[in-house]
Amino acid sequence: MRIEGKKVALVSLEECDLHELWELAYGVENPEWKEWDAPYFPFERLSYEDYCEHIDRVLSTGDPVPHRVAITTRDGQLIGTVSYYWEHKESLWLEAGIAIYNPRFWNGGYGTEALRLWVDHLFRFIPLVRAGLTTWSGNVRMIRAAEKVGMQMEARIRKVRLYNGVFYDSIRMGVLREEWQDRMHLMKGYPWM
Repeated sequence: MRIEGKKVALVSLEECDLHELWELAYGVENPEWKEWDAPYFPFERLSYEDYCEHIDRVLSTGDPVPHRVAITTRDGQLIGTVSYYWEHKESLWLEAGIAIYNPRFWNGGYGTEALRLWVDHLFRFIPLVRAGLTTWSGNVRMIRAAEKVGMQMEARIRKVRLYNGVFYDSIRMGVLREEWQDRMHLMKGYPWM
């Protein structure tokens, strides 16, 4: 799988990518990305072997779309992953995720484009009614990226995420298939189907 954007490409994870991806995510003791990705949960640093086993489980679900794919720059530099998980598979309730591990690629539109490409791919290949994501009110960049791709805030559960002595809100955002299709039709040069 390879989905090209202007800044990034989404590509299938290959075994040769795993060590580099593990280094990005777990190669340092206290990675900066973890300060934004649910920092209220303790960081559990995985060994390379455990990480490979985890990725193998994630990729061997039998679902039509892999649960995790790599984000690269257009020139092939690995910078993160997009993913999804089933909140409730029977009702097709899916939550998407994105992690850009290298801070050099924050605030440059890389995450927004990767999220747009990923949500579009999910709608194309899974019969979803809605695609969503969950974050926290401290991750303003994630909220803004979700808004830019057309997601709306659907729920704000107030003061349930404790981080560094401060209570933050849990945020649920989502977009319905018909809203996504309307949005994609309006984007010049990006036809739906």
